[in-house]
Amino acid sequence: MDHTVRGAGGGDLGPMAIDQTAMTVGVDTRQRWEIARRGRLLQYVTMAWNSAECVVALAAGFMAGSIALVGFGFDSAIEVTSSVAALWRLRRDADELDRAGAEKRTMQIIGCCFLLLATYVCCEAIHALVARQSPDRSTVGIVLAALSLVVMPTLARFKRRIASKLTSGALEAEARQTEVCAWLSAVLLRASGSTRGLAGGGLTRLRLWL
Repeated sequence: MDHTVRGAGGGDLGPMAIDQTAMTVGVDTRQRWEIARRGRLLQYVTMAWNSAECVVALAAGFMAGSIALVGFGFDSAIEVTSSVAALWRLRRDADELDRAGAEKRTMQIIGCCFLLLATYVCCEAIHALVARQSPDRSTVGIVLAALSLVVMPTLARFKRRIASKLTSGALEAEARQTEVCAWLSAVLLRASGSTRGLAGGGLTRLRLWL
Protein backbone atom coordinates (compact mmCIF):
# COMPACT_ATOMS: atom_id res chain seq x y z
CA MET A 1 0.00 0.00 0.00
CA ASP A 2 1.31 3.42 -1.00
CA HIS A 3 1.53 5.75 2.03
CA THR A 4 3.10 8.63 0.08
CA VAL A 5 1.51 11.99 0.92
CA ARG A 6 0.67 14.10 -2.14
CA GLY A 7 -0.24 17.76 -2.49
CA ALA A 8 -3.24 19.31 -4.18
CA GLY A 9 -1.69 18.94 -7.64
CA GLY A 10 -0.70 15.33 -7.01
CA GLY A 11 2.92 16.11 -6.23
CA ASP A 12 4.89 14.03 -3.73
CA LEU A 13 5.20 15.77 -0.32
CA GLY A 14 7.11 12.89 1.26
CA PRO A 15 9.97 14.79 3.04
CA MET A 16 7.67 17.65 4.03
CA ALA A 17 5.08 15.27 5.49
CA ILE A 18 7.76 13.43 7.43
CA ASP A 19 9.14 16.70 8.79
CA GLN A 20 5.67 17.82 9.91
CA THR A 21 5.04 14.48 11.63
CA ALA A 22 8.40 14.67 13.40
CA MET A 23 7.61 18.22 14.47
CA THR A 24 4.28 17.10 15.99
CA VAL A 25 5.93 14.23 17.84
CA GLY A 26 8.68 16.60 18.96
CA VAL A 27 6.15 19.02 20.45
CA ASP A 28 4.46 16.18 22.34
CA THR A 29 7.83 15.00 23.60
CA ARG A 30 8.81 18.49 24.75
CA GLN A 31 5.48 18.96 26.51
CA ARG A 32 5.87 15.63 28.27
CA TRP A 33 9.44 16.53 29.27
CA GLU A 34 8.23 19.82 30.75
CA ILE A 35 5.45 18.07 32.71
CA ALA A 36 7.95 15.51 34.02
CA ARG A 37 10.32 18.34 34.98
CA ARG A 38 7.58 19.98 37.06
CA GLY A 39 6.84 16.60 38.60
CA ARG A 40 10.48 16.20 39.62
CA LEU A 41 10.42 19.65 41.20
CA LEU A 42 7.37 18.66 43.26
CA GLN A 43 9.17 15.51 44.43
CA TYR A 44 12.24 17.52 45.47
CA VAL A 45 10.01 19.84 47.51
CA THR A 46 8.24 16.84 49.06
CA MET A 47 11.53 15.17 49.97
CA ALA A 48 12.91 18.35 51.52
CA TRP A 49 9.75 19.00 53.52
CA ASN A 50 9.34 15.43 54.74
CA SER A 51 13.02 15.10 55.63
CA ALA A 52 12.81 18.20 57.83
CA GLU A 53 9.47 17.00 59.19
CA CYS A 54 10.98 13.62 60.05
CA VAL A 55 13.96 15.09 61.92
CA VAL A 56 11.86 17.61 63.88
CA ALA A 57 9.12 15.12 64.73
CA LEU A 58 11.52 12.40 65.90
CA ALA A 59 13.67 14.80 67.96
CA ALA A 60 10.66 16.49 69.57
CA GLY A 61 8.86 13.19 70.03
CA PHE A 62 11.71 11.46 71.84
CA MET A 63 12.38 14.52 74.00
CA ALA A 64 8.72 14.93 74.98
CA GLY A 65 7.95 11.22 75.12
CA SER A 66 5.21 11.68 72.51
CA ILE A 67 4.40 8.47 70.67
CA ALA A 68 2.24 10.39 68.22
CA LEU A 69 5.12 12.64 67.20
CA VAL A 70 7.59 9.75 66.89
CA GLY A 71 5.10 7.86 64.73
CA PHE A 72 4.59 10.93 62.58
CA GLY A 73 8.35 11.13 62.08
CA PHE A 74 8.47 7.55 60.83
CA ASP A 75 5.52 8.27 58.54
CA SER A 76 7.50 11.17 57.04
CA ALA A 77 10.43 8.81 56.39
CA ILE A 78 8.08 6.45 54.52
CA GLU A 79 6.85 9.36 52.42
CA VAL A 80 10.45 10.29 51.54
CA THR A 81 10.99 6.72 50.26
CA SER A 82 7.89 7.00 48.05
CA SER A 83 9.08 10.36 46.72
CA VAL A 84 12.47 8.91 45.81
CA ALA A 85 10.70 6.12 43.88
CA ALA A 86 8.45 8.65 42.11
CA LEU A 87 11.46 10.82 41.25
CA TRP A 88 13.20 7.81 39.70
CA ARG A 89 10.04 7.08 37.69
CA LEU A 90 9.95 10.67 36.40
CA ARG A 91 13.61 10.55 35.39
CA ARG A 92 12.81 7.50 33.21
CA ASP A 93 9.82 9.17 31.52
CA ALA A 94 11.63 10.34 28.36
CA ASP A 95 12.23 6.82 27.04
CA GLU A 96 9.06 4.83 26.39
CA LEU A 97 10.65 1.44 27.12
CA ASP A 98 12.33 2.65 30.32
CA ARG A 99 9.08 4.35 31.31
CA ALA A 100 7.09 1.11 31.27
CA GLY A 101 9.61 -0.75 33.41
CA ALA A 102 10.03 2.14 35.82
CA GLU A 103 6.25 2.48 36.16
CA LYS A 104 5.93 -1.14 37.26
CA ARG A 105 8.82 -1.07 39.73
CA THR A 106 7.75 2.28 41.19
CA MET A 107 4.24 0.97 41.73
CA GLN A 108 5.69 -1.99 43.65
CA ILE A 109 7.84 0.25 45.86
CA ILE A 110 4.97 2.63 46.61
CA GLY A 111 2.72 -0.37 47.31
CA CYS A 112 5.21 -1.55 49.95
CA CYS A 113 5.26 1.95 51.43
CA PHE A 114 1.47 1.87 51.65
CA LEU A 115 1.68 -1.41 53.55
CA LEU A 116 4.21 0.08 55.97
CA LEU A 117 1.98 3.11 56.43
CA ALA A 118 -1.07 0.93 57.07
CA THR A 119 0.91 -1.13 59.60
CA TYR A 120 1.98 2.05 61.38
CA VAL A 121 -1.61 3.35 61.57
CA CYS A 122 -2.91 0.02 62.91
CA CYS A 123 -0.17 -0.23 65.53
CA GLU A 124 -0.80 3.36 66.66
CA ALA A 125 -4.53 2.71 66.94
CA ILE A 126 -4.07 -0.50 68.92
CA HIS A 127 -1.53 1.10 71.24
CA ALA A 128 -3.84 4.04 71.89
CA LEU A 129 -6.74 1.73 72.71
CA VAL A 130 -4.73 -0.58 74.97
CA ALA A 131 -2.70 2.10 76.79
CA ARG A 132 -5.69 4.49 77.13
CA GLN A 133 -3.26 7.40 77.10
CA SER A 134 -4.48 10.98 77.04
CA PRO A 135 -3.17 13.12 74.16
CA ASP A 136 0.39 14.39 74.56
CA ARG A 137 0.27 18.18 74.53
CA SER A 138 3.12 19.37 72.35
CA THR A 139 3.62 22.85 70.94
CA VAL A 140 6.06 21.49 68.36
CA GLY A 141 3.53 18.86 67.34
CA ILE A 142 0.77 21.42 66.93
CA VAL A 143 2.91 23.77 64.82
CA LEU A 144 4.33 20.91 62.73
CA ALA A 145 0.91 19.40 62.06
CA ALA A 146 -0.66 22.79 61.27
CA LEU A 147 2.07 23.56 58.71
CA SER A 148 1.77 20.07 57.24
CA LEU A 149 -1.97 20.57 56.83
CA VAL A 150 -1.15 23.43 54.46
CA VAL A 151 1.85 21.94 52.64
CA MET A 152 0.79 18.32 52.07
CA PRO A 153 -2.66 18.88 50.53
CA THR A 154 -1.14 21.49 48.20
CA LEU A 155 1.57 19.08 47.07
CA ALA A 156 -0.96 16.25 46.66
CA ARG A 157 -3.19 18.38 44.46
CA PHE A 158 -0.38 19.37 42.08
CA LYS A 159 0.98 15.81 42.03
CA ARG A 160 -2.41 14.45 40.93
CA ARG A 161 -2.36 16.86 37.99
CA ILE A 162 1.09 15.66 36.94
CA ALA A 163 0.06 12.00 37.27
CA SER A 164 -3.06 12.64 35.18
CA LYS A 165 -1.16 14.40 32.39
CA LEU A 166 1.44 11.62 32.26
CA THR A 167 -1.24 8.90 32.68
CA SER A 168 0.87 7.28 35.41
CA GLY A 169 -0.76 4.98 37.94
CA ALA A 170 2.42 4.94 40.01
CA LEU A 171 2.51 8.72 40.32
CA GLU A 172 -1.19 8.76 41.14
CA ALA A 173 -0.57 6.26 43.94
CA GLU A 174 2.25 8.41 45.30
CA ALA A 175 -0.06 11.44 45.26
CA ARG A 176 -2.64 9.46 47.22
CA GLN A 177 0.00 8.59 49.79
CA THR A 178 0.74 12.29 50.17
CA GLU A 179 -2.98 12.77 50.85
CA VAL A 180 -2.82 10.08 53.55
CA CYS A 181 0.04 11.99 55.17
CA ALA A 182 -2.13 15.11 55.14
CA TRP A 183 -4.89 13.23 56.99
CA LEU A 184 -2.33 11.95 59.49
CA SER A 185 -1.29 15.56 60.08
CA ALA A 186 -4.86 16.29 61.16
CA VAL A 187 -4.73 13.29 63.50
CA LEU A 188 -1.43 14.53 64.96
CA LEU A 189 -2.95 17.96 65.44
CA ARG A 190 -5.62 16.44 67.65
CA ALA A 191 -3.23 14.02 69.39
CA SER A 192 -0.80 16.84 70.20
CA GLY A 193 -3.36 18.44 72.48
CA SER A 194 -4.79 21.12 70.18
CA THR A 195 -8.30 22.38 70.78
CA ARG A 196 -11.18 20.59 69.10
CA GLY A 197 -11.94 23.75 67.13
CA LEU A 198 -8.45 23.92 65.63
CA ALA A 199 -8.33 20.22 64.79
CA GLY A 200 -11.87 20.21 63.47
CA GLY A 201 -11.20 23.27 61.32
CA GLY A 202 -8.10 21.59 59.89
CA LEU A 203 -10.13 18.50 58.96
CA THR A 204 -12.81 20.61 57.31
CA ARG A 205 -10.27 22.51 55.19
CA LEU A 206 -8.57 19.23 54.28
CA ARG A 207 -11.83 17.72 53.02
CA LEU A 208 -12.55 20.81 50.91
CA TRP A 209 -9.02 20.94 49.49
CA LEU A 210 -8.71 17.25 48.61
